[in-house]
Amino acid sequence: MGDLRSSVQVPVTVLVNGRSYTVDVEPRLLLVHLLRDVLGLTGTHIGCDTSQCGACTVLVDGKAVKSCTMLAVQADGCSVTTIEGIGSVENLHPVQEGFWEKHGLQCGFCTPGVIMAAADLLRQHPNPTDEEIREGLEGVICRCTGYQNIVRAVRYAAERMQSADGEVEVAATAGLDRGEGSQGGATS
Repeated sequence: MGDLRSSVQVPVTVLVNGRSYTVDVEPRLLLVHLLRDVLGLTGTHIGCDTSQCGACTVLVDGKAVKSCTMLAVQADGCSVTTIEGIGSVENLHPVQEGFWEKHGLQCGFCTPGVIMAAADLLRQHPNPTDEEIREGLEGVICRCTGYQNIVRAVRYAAERMQSADGEVEVAATAGLDRGEGSQGGATS
């Protein structure tokens, strides 16, 4: 009997954190494994392998997606933003700043997924109530907190984003209009 592992590779091109990558992948490769194992972006966590915890949440074309539920080939042609691309040390995204200011994390394992889900929530609902924040984040499990500081962090971010009058942008795309983004390719 022959080798049951897939030897078929298909090319996938994705824009991740403002950088274009073209890689050959097995059709069954999950987006989370493309990000972590192929591209080396380990900020996206794998928590449960069952799509329950949300630790692997990233933005695909601006919308929150659990990357353990999406095949890499489904992301072909898409823009993906991971926790590494949402802000920088010099320019924190307001949600990252909120987590810092309002102590929205404990162990930090779920934090990348919560931040990405919160960024999408605030894109859809710029001025959410506490109940809307809790409902918007219910797909991400935090085993350490009672969520109150996470809610405070997201509320803080909403207030910061409103006071910035739309000047907040995801760091991965911030320099692209000015030609500052790297457009190198990585091929495997």
